[in-house]
Amino acid sequence: MSNFSYRAMNPRGHTVRGRMDAANLDDLELRLGRLGLDLLHANPVRQISWQRQHRINRRELINFCFHLEQFLRAGVPILESLADLRDSLHRARFRQVIGDIVEAIEGGLGLSQALQRHPDVFNGVFCSLVRAGEHTGRLPEVLAALTDTLKRDDELAAYARRIAIYPAIVALVISAALGVALIHVVPELARLFQSAGQALPWQTRILIALSGFVVDYGWLLVLGSVAGLLLARHALSTHPALRLRFDAALLRLPLLGTVRRKIIMARFTGLFAMMYASGITVIDAIQSAEDVVGNTALRQGLQQVGHEITQGSKLSEAFRKVELFPPLVTRMLRVGESTGALDTALANVSYFYDRDVREAIEKLQASIEPTLTVVLGGLLLAIMGAVMMPVYDIITQMKL
Repeated sequence: MSNFSYRAMNPRGHTVRGRMDAANLDDLELRLGRLGLDLLHANPVRQISWQRQHRINRRELINFCFHLEQFLRAGVPILESLADLRDSLHRARFRQVIGDIVEAIEGGLGLSQALQRHPDVFNGVFCSLVRAGEHTGRLPEVLAALTDTLKRDDELAAYARRIAIYPAIVALVISAALGVALIHVVPELARLFQSAGQALPWQTRILIALSGFVVDYGWLLVLGSVAGLLLARHALSTHPALRLRFDAALLRLPLLGTVRRKIIMARFTGLFAMMYASGITVIDAIQSAEDVVGNTALRQGLQQVGHEITQGSKLSEAFRKVELFPPLVTRMLRVGESTGALDTALANVSYFYDRDVREAIEKLQASIEPTLTVVLGGLLLAIMGAVMMPVYDIITQMKL
């Protein structure tokens, strides 16, 4: 299929521009007609390898699940539900995806099979849950659970951003202040100190040398940093063993590593509990959730858990051997297995991690802010000391 850039007219008579994949111009006109658009003009677009399409974000998936659940609960057939949802979307990329799903279902595929045609939008866990809902006749309940899970994932992502925003702002302020001081202020002071012909303290000499390096080789430092980051990213994406060691090191970081592990495990336990409650077996649930943890070290741990279960170990025993969960969680799982209420135990595990994540982030924020304030104050004090000491000596000699 080719990608076409088109200009069309909607039912209100307004011109609409966008892009869509189609086999040819006739197929493009047919697809646009199903969206309620009349094709005016179209040209094939030459794809560039590095050009990325608009990515469907989590909020759009939440709206998709919520609206589809509401339509199905109201008794609206799934094709009409998807068509109504497609016509209400404003983003052309997602509207195109829903249109393709409608066509696939009209061609005889089930909803989960149609969703699998778009793995960049609907991951394996999403499709597995929808398939389980189709088989059990509980698709609206599954969609409601997916909506809640996506909302929880969105909250966890917001927590992670909250941790990063404040340090990033402080680091930017520190870098800007140091850059201005080293490039503009310190060179002028260095000329003043040189004209005075006075011996300088070691702190001042170091500051002047650092300023000279930044002025002469600052561009090289910036280019080297960017090149280093790009090379590191390429190495991590092409060397699985290196990626495994890097992800394991991230989990061992003080404070940040612990919070990162809890955020990942909170997301995993929520998905795991929902999949098990939807009728998916433990092995299939673990295998489906391996791709959502986002950390190769934890993914390897989950693979070991799955191997232990296939060898005959109980769920709680498998997690205890791999040491992914703390003892309290493994005890909760063991109680759930012994009482036959594993779904309740998994829901309790998910609640435990959700609460633990919130508490850990609150503690981390409480420790990060004063730490960064002290660091910023220490840097400014060191610079002021290196500058004011020789200035004080010059003023003292002038008085004498």
